[in-house]
This record gives sequence, structure tokens and C-alpha cells, in this order.
Amino acid sequence: MTTVQAAVFSGPLPPPEILKQYDEISPGLADRIVSLTENQSRHRQELEKTVIRTRSRNETLGQIFAFILSLGVMGGSIWLISLGKSVEGLSALLANLAILVGVFIYGKKAQKRELSEKRQELIRAE
Repeated sequence: MTTVQAAVFSGPLPPPEILKQYDEISPGLADRIVSLTENQSRHRQELEKTVIRTRSRNETLGQIFAFILSLGVMGGSIWLISLGKSVEGLSALLANLAILVGVFIYGKKAQKRELSEKRQELIRAE
């Protein structure tokens, strides 16, 4: 007759009993494991901060460039209208405004969808 025993744990650190066994095998090993886990956690948090900062900066730059481009199109539209090409100028102006409104609406919908998904994940986690 054979007996098989398995232990499963979840999380960055093993349970205290197992850490104690590691320390019995090699003194100080439990401290090294805890230190390694702390360092990895710190590293992951720094990476997350970097990603968040970078995404925020990229979003801001994207908005600034879109604003500048939109101003350029509006200026060109007004210039065309002033030259007597009112159909072309008005078409460019309306297209520009339609695109801006479309991006705004799409962004709001995407933001609501993302928040809804995060709420669902939190509900499932509880």
C-alpha cells in the first residue's frame, strides 16, 4: 500500500510550517525566501507604477496632438470657406467635428465597459 500526500498553497509565500521546514534544512533559508518575495513584490509594484505613468503620459500626449491636429483642420476649413470654397470647407469642418464627437462617445463607452468588467471581477473575487 502506498500513501501519497500533496500540499497546495496559494500566494507568494509558503505557509509558516513549510518555511520552518526550509529553515531546518538550511538555517536562514526561510529569511532568504521571504526577502526574495519582498524584493519581487517591490519590483512588480515599481513596474506597475512605470506602466501607469507611461500610459497616462501617452494619453495626455495623444490628446494634445489630437487637439493640435483638430485646430489645424478647423483652421484649414475656415480658410477654405474664406476663399469661397464653402462646400469643401464646411465638409472638412463637419467631418472634423463628427470625428471628435465619435471619439468622445466611443471613449466614454469603452470606459464604462472597462469599469463594468472590473466590478464583475471584484464581485467574482469576493
